[in-house]
Amino acid sequence: MIKIAKFTEMTAGDKEDYDFLEELEKGYASKVGARLYLALQQLDDTLSGYQLTRLEHSLQTATRAYWDGADIDWIVCALLHDIGDVYAPYNHDQYAAVVLAPYVREQCRWVVEKHGIFQRKYYAQHTGGNPDAREQFIDHPFYQDAVYFCGHWDQRSFDPDYATLPLAFFEPMLREVFNREVNAVAVLLPGVRVATKDAKISEQRRAMQP
Repeated sequence: MIKIAKFTEMTAGDKEDYDFLEELEKGYASKVGARLYLALQQLDDTLSGYQLTRLEHSLQTATRAYWDGADIDWIVCALLHDIGDVYAPYNHDQYAAVVLAPYVREQCRWVVEKHGIFQRKYYAQHTGGNPDAREQFIDHPFYQDAVYFCGHWDQRSFDPDYATLPLAFFEPMLREVFNREVNAVAVLLPGVRVATKDAKISEQRRAMQP
């Protein structure tokens, strides 16, 4: 069993090399959830002129999704929707969507990917942008989901007085999602819509509060 690939150019690698590397890469990829947990903590150190840090905003967005009765895909996407702020401040939405794409429903990935455009509705009139840029997607099957995600969870989550759940609360959900079989049809569910909120689940969660 080799302990390091033999080649110095990829064209010189053989099956033994690539079987060895693939096994290592699978092990490394299995720890994505743990690395994202650490990356979320780094959001506390990003530039912010809001009343909350980026981490607090992300947690509040996920908390609102949780109390709305949203399922785990929505909650984890709400938690990670701004994860790109650290390394991709000008296309953070696309960055987050790429990270999430192999692990969550297509519906949720699309909403995260487009949420930056949908968010312009609330501020672009003050910055010289187009607040109606989202209308280019009005016929898309996930349009209303993005409207809800932004209107009820994202743009409302800058409130320092809101009772936000801690990061540790969401850690098991984060790990569950990122331990899924990647790119599985049963995970991606192309074209499938799942409600952003569920009144019955919301009621059950609230009833279980200590």
